[in-house]
Amino acid sequence: MEIDVAFIALHGYFGEDGGVQELLESKGILYTGSGINASKLAMDKLATKKCFIEAGLTTPDYITVTEFQEFTEIQQEINNLGLPVVLKPTRNGSSIGISIIKDAKNLQTGLEKAFEFGYELLIEKYIKGRELTLGILDDKALPIIEIKTSVEFYNYDAKYKDNRTEYLIVKTTSGNDKNTVEDFLNNTGYLSPSLYNEAQELALNAHKVLGCRGFSRVDMLLDNIGKFYLLEVNTIPGFTEKSLLPKAAKAAGMSFSSLCKKIAELAFQNSLVTTDASIQN
Repeated sequence: MEIDVAFIALHGYFGEDGGVQELLESKGILYTGSGINASKLAMDKLATKKCFIEAGLTTPDYITVTEFQEFTEIQQEINNLGLPVVLKPTRNGSSIGISIIKDAKNLQTGLEKAFEFGYELLIEKYIKGRELTLGILDDKALPIIEIKTSVEFYNYDAKYKDNRTEYLIVKTTSGNDKNTVEDFLNNTGYLSPSLYNEAQELALNAHKVLGCRGFSRVDMLLDNIGKFYLLEVNTIPGFTEKSLLPKAAKAAGMSFSSLCKKIAELAFQNSLVTTDASIQN
């Protein structure tokens, strides 16, 4: 059977970490989305973090620790960073193994649970704010979506089990810069054009810095004083009609079938660009 293009909607290991991409390339099969290197980078939270910082993109302060360190050593490093913190296994998706530690008495238990998902942890300074996600399609940022959960952050249960989680399209008023961050935090649902554009530009820069292509979804926080913090880039976001990238595309006037068609077309376009570059070299 001859395959024109492989549409990748495979999550986790082998799907998002460059594995299936490498397999398809070895077979000479076109595929949707980011290439091997960008997929590997985005799956590795620490590597992603370093790319953001090198590019001058705002992201929460952090440290890394391993399970081979003494607890007292880790405790001291976290004290230097300052509580509260967010514990994140460096290579898991779907918020698996992530927890917020606000009190030192919960630290050891939190670390033990997090280390169940990998020997290395990314520990970020906790930023209180609103969780936002932005889809990227064909090097353009789609409308912003705010994620409102019934828990402290968008964890595994909030993503897949809790039907109380809300996904709200954030709006802006063209030419009207009066909608401040305070207005947004007071649940008006509107961001000023300057803040809206800043979020979209930050998301697009994150997509490009990692070398993503075609599409992605970028997660970030907006704090109480109007500062954005990048969290991560998802190279294979959810692909049901109710998933976040399709929701953002729908808000931009694109149907689910049109989105899928566009993503497949981008795979062919990328192939033409790659071929042209090879000929020139």
